[in-house]
Amino acid sequence: MSPVEYRTILKYRLMIPLFPVDEVCPVCHKACLDSFGEHAVHCRELPGFKYRHDLVRDVLFDIFRCAGISAKKEAPVNFLTDPLEGRSTLRPADILVFGWVGGKHAYVDLTGVSPLVGLGGSAFTVGQAASGKVTKHEKACLDNQHVFIPFAFDTFGFLAPEAVDLLSRVQRVMHSNVMTPRSMNVVFKRLSFAIQKGVAAQLVARLPTISM
Repeated sequence: MSPVEYRTILKYRLMIPLFPVDEVCPVCHKACLDSFGEHAVHCRELPGFKYRHDLVRDVLFDIFRCAGISAKKEAPVNFLTDPLEGRSTLRPADILVFGWVGGKHAYVDLTGVSPLVGLGGSAFTVGQAASGKVTKHEKACLDNQHVFIPFAFDTFGFLAPEAVDLLSRVQRVMHSNVMTPRSMNVVFKRLSFAIQKGVAAQLVARLPTISM
């Protein structure tokens, strides 16, 4: 992580304004590019929108590989669709873990959100981020002899219970297969760093030059 990224993510976590004033997003023209940077990490039309998601996915996949767990990234499963888009939009699994639950393959789907999305209503929990995808994909997975595992995290690094359970099991496997002092807490530390690195990169890309 560069010094600029480190300073930026520190300000974000402490809720120190990153941008001088609130203004309309110059890219989507639909929302406020708020001074705390929330829109900058969630606008789907800003360059690098998927960077955080893909970085965390890649790190999680590498953790599976280092632990000796058989998995595939962006694996085609040929049965998941968006009902609004039709069969032409078959979605690959972010990570497909082979034989993970009772001999069934596990479809791991990553979702990253902000904890501030719940400030206008009921209390926010990270698990809320995955509820829609569970409703959409869990039955299709079960019908095709797969297990659906939502992996939800927020921009401050908190993980949903399903994500914690998955990483805890991966960590136990790593301890069994790779017994070194460095393997003790590497799973959660690597994921936490990847999340913060991804958020920092998205924010830095939107910072005014004078802020760097």
